[in-house]
Amino acid sequence: MTIETVRTPDERFAGLPDYDFAPNYIETLAGYEGLRVHYLDEGPADADRTFLCLHGQPSWSFLYRKMLPVFVESGARVICPDWLGFGRSDKPVEDELYTFHFHRNMMLEFVKALDLKNITLVCQDWGGLLGLTIPMDLPDRFERLLVMNTAIAVGQSPGQGFEAWRAYNRTQPDMDIGALMKRGTPILSDAEAAAYAAPFPDVTYKAGVRRFPELVMTDPGMEGVETSKRAAAWWSNDWRGESFMAVGAQDPVLGPSQMENLRDTIANCPAPMMIEDGGHFVQEWGEPIARAALKKWGNLS
Repeated sequence: MTIETVRTPDERFAGLPDYDFAPNYIETLAGYEGLRVHYLDEGPADADRTFLCLHGQPSWSFLYRKMLPVFVESGARVICPDWLGFGRSDKPVEDELYTFHFHRNMMLEFVKALDLKNITLVCQDWGGLLGLTIPMDLPDRFERLLVMNTAIAVGQSPGQGFEAWRAYNRTQPDMDIGALMKRGTPILSDAEAAAYAAPFPDVTYKAGVRRFPELVMTDPGMEGVETSKRAAAWWSNDWRGESFMAVGAQDPVLGPSQMENLRDTIANCPAPMMIEDGGHFVQEWGEPIARAALKKWGNLS
């Protein structure tokens, strides 16, 4: 099957603030041949630890610009991919192509293709909704978890905050992403807000932005519920690695109460680092989070 895509022009990514990272691409993933997936790959290729940083909607790897250098400083390799439909990755134009397993299976193939090992999964938003279902199928590759403002969706709504967000998203097929990010994260400069919008020149590029809120499994019959239930059981019963949780306390959708529910699901997850001023995109407060996690794990003095 040929998938119609658009590809954001490279000049859209020139001169972004604090984002001087070389792009890397792969377009040979099994089942996704010809679809170009972008990722950052920083630090030593032969490092003994790898941080796999997964973004959500409507963000992209720009989200991790404050955490990535701290991880590299510790001697680790850092991989930040963009989901298909986001960032510098190709963007299928048909909304219907965006499904839970379309993205999940892509990430499974990505981890295997790069042969990533000794992984610390770093995730937030859809990076967690999808990413938290990955380690159970590749358990020998994952050893640590740094989780922020996300959930494992098993067929129940996370609350009125999410329902209001999804209803709003439905009215905005050509979402003003810069304005959205600035509203939810007031500490952003205008240039940073514009950088979040850089991958999306017009409505043609925004199928993923439109679709991801619709894919959140708020009903027991939705695609991904059974996979996520299996993941929740795995994190409760089989996870033996170290975990660190950070929570943006001002998040109206996936804030402290929702994160406490997730903490209860993850075996031996310690009390969270609470970022009192932090919102949903808590990576914008990411440098102290990264340093605290590394200090806890003994990787940074």
